[in-house]
Amino acid sequence: MTAQGWIAGMVGVAAIVDDLTRRRISNWIPACAFASGLTLQVAERGWHGAISALLGTAAGAGIFLIFYLLGGMGGGDVKLMAGFGAVLGVPRLLEASLWTAGCGGIMAVLVMAASSLRGLWMSKRPAQDADEKSASSRARNMGRVEFIPYAPAIAAGVWLSLVPKT
Repeated sequence: MTAQGWIAGMVGVAAIVDDLTRRRISNWIPACAFASGLTLQVAERGWHGAISALLGTAAGAGIFLIFYLLGGMGGGDVKLMAGFGAVLGVPRLLEASLWTAGCGGIMAVLVMAASSLRGLWMSKRPAQDADEKSASSRARNMGRVEFIPYAPAIAAGVWLSLVPKT
């Protein structure tokens, strides 16, 4: 496995665990990705590597900033993709972004299906107690919009971009 793969693996796992358990991505995770990516790029390619890492960071932030401004993504996701941009550089980051979008789409479909099944099950289930509070609570939860932790999709997209192409 390459150094890029090790960095992407460790950062991705940390981000996934943090996002799934706390529903946020701590700043130290994208900071480690950025620092590791910049160091790796400089060690491998000198100043050209530094420029590649900085351009990758800007591209990663720029791609996801649009979705953040539209309210569809959290700031931690933007910072995570920026950190991965330093590791990958611009060309591979663009590929990772496409993989991420596909993985995120699959996740969204699965979450919507699970939510629909849960709603169907809740509506067909006989009320255990006629407590007005629990009925209003169920009604409120059925119309609730679920936000998907996006770190798994980002990590999967980055990992898939690192798979050698034959």
